[in-house]
Amino acid sequence: MLTVLESIKLSAEYLKNKGIQSPRINAELLLAEILNCKRLDLYLSFDKPLTENEISKYREWIRRRGKFEPLQYIIGKTEFYGLTFLINKNVLIPRQETEILVETILNDYESNGIQKILDIGTGSGNIAIALAKFLPNSHITAVDISTDAITVAKKNAQLNSVDKLIQFIILDITKEGSISQLQSSYDIIVSNPPYIPLNEYKTLQKEITDYEPIYAVTDKENGFRFYKIISNLSQKLLNKYGKLYFEVGKEQAKFVKKIMIENNFKNIKTKKDYLGIERVLTGEKL
Repeated sequence: MLTVLESIKLSAEYLKNKGIQSPRINAELLLAEILNCKRLDLYLSFDKPLTENEISKYREWIRRRGKFEPLQYIIGKTEFYGLTFLINKNVLIPRQETEILVETILNDYESNGIQKILDIGTGSGNIAIALAKFLPNSHITAVDISTDAITVAKKNAQLNSVDKLIQFIILDITKEGSISQLQSSYDIIVSNPPYIPLNEYKTLQKEITDYEPIYAVTDKENGFRFYKIISNLSQKLLNKYGKLYFEVGKEQAKFVKKIMIENNFKNIKTKKDYLGIERVLTGEKL
């Protein structure tokens, strides 16, 4: 019978040969999920033998990871801003840099204040749900073009006990008249839209191109289509002094800032991520 340590070593070597980055960490995280323990707890159980069922499931998960399927899709969940989110191939995997977007909003507003918030392109619901958790007096509307994504987001709202604080709407913001489904006078509009240019899409890692929903990654144009649409809509939907918050890609900040200026946003500010990349833009409607 294989022990925990033997299984990890064999799996890490397999993933390394397949070209998976950080193969040992991947092997440990997958096994920890199967054994329902923390990754570091494995180090206290190296000599523990695995059952046949555990070995069978582990082999299947390692096989899938070896085909570049993201670990988060394999285990069906991920962590974002200290909260747990269920995910599948219908939604983009929440990224660490998006936590900066949430943190920026939370730093700008009091937790006991009442804010009307619109999250455009909610996906798994991670932004809307994190805001609802830490701005519990707010009224949040979250929209997405995908019915499947909205289904996932609703489950995550229930999982994190904020389902009564968020209204989810299936909505295509590119269609004329789409805003008729929304209330006006929002205090905050936030979006992490698809921003990878189509000509760069095929250069991304296989975990993204082979598994994550393409509509959530690229706008199939130059990466700025949704910033233009959302900036224009936001002028119609925001209250006076309301704020628009964007996450942007590497080297996109100056172009998105120009789009926001063209749509009459003022007091535009940027915030850098942990790598020093300008990642969040904020503009105010005056």
